[in-house]
Amino acid sequence: MTSVLVNGTGTIGEPLIALLLSTKKNLGIDELYFYKHTARLTDRPMIENLQKKGGKMCVDKNKLKEFRDLDIEPDMTFDETLKKIDVIADATAEGVGRYNKEKHYKKIEERAVGFLAQGSESGFGTIYANNVNDNIFEKNKYPKYVQIASCNTHAAASTIKHFAFNSEDNNNLLHANLTFLRRASDVSQERGVMAPTISNYTHDRFGTHHAEDVHKLFMTKGFDLDVFSSAIKVNSQYMHTLFSHLILEKETTKEELLNKIYNTNELAITNKTAVNLVFSFGRDHGHFGRILNQAVIVEPSIKVNGKHIYYWSFTPQDGNALLSSVKAIMYWLHGKEEVENKMEYVNPWLFEEV
Repeated sequence: MTSVLVNGTGTIGEPLIALLLSTKKNLGIDELYFYKHTARLTDRPMIENLQKKGGKMCVDKNKLKEFRDLDIEPDMTFDETLKKIDVIADATAEGVGRYNKEKHYKKIEERAVGFLAQGSESGFGTIYANNVNDNIFEKNKYPKYVQIASCNTHAAASTIKHFAFNSEDNNNLLHANLTFLRRASDVSQERGVMAPTISNYTHDRFGTHHAEDVHKLFMTKGFDLDVFSSAIKVNSQYMHTLFSHLILEKETTKEELLNKIYNTNELAITNKTAVNLVFSFGRDHGHFGRILNQAVIVEPSIKVNGKHIYYWSFTPQDGNALLSSVKAIMYWLHGKEEVENKMEYVNPWLFEEV
């Protein structure tokens, strides 16, 4: 019996639970549990729907009555669940994942095979993005703790990998300047910003954390990339948008870049220039509204001037991080030899064109 626990039911946790439930038989997951921290009447429809799909909810033993008072019936307590779990995917709020690691996860790390946390949890474990640094899952040397890179880090790192590397071990990048236009919130959230708001630089070399995380990803492969990022929040709930300027050692052409996009299922291309139209495509054709590609490249925006590449891309709202979470779980449950076969069951939500 294989069992997975998703800790949290927010903007990442809920779609991850749904994705695992809809594919768990093919992915070789026997039991899927999810942890709910707070009892809210407004969450009852979501909980009931996930339970109907086969998910089992666990809660803190001291909160059983709170849930039952709202006519929500937990399947078991959190402590009971921890005794039987193989992999835990932590999708809690920023900082909580590291707290959970120290308080709960380290107590069962000798038995459980792996733990992952989402992008904000720097320091939780080895940073990872699907098909960017799968080398961290070396035979018999899998990391016990993994930090799934943020969705924007996925988009930047994946395009750099395909546009600026001639092969896995041939780096052609001199410098990357990345500008992130970040949505202020998800459509499922009530918060937001009143007007575009610039993010402070947190690192002299990298700017915002996005470039720092891209650098960390490639350092696991032995590459010390020169990357810098800026970010601004805009009062939108659609998708993040990324403007990239890459400077290469050797010249390239737009045709070469387009061939790279068409020859990988990690990147999608679009002729749409409005983010709402791409978001709408994901809502209509994605898995629970999610596009799972690493990035959606805007074809009309690609400009190449010798060694200089300029392009805009849209970041699938957490979809790329969901795919990396599933793949990390597959590594831990089934091993390197079976990973690609298992991932075929989630690849239908990777698109060539959007």
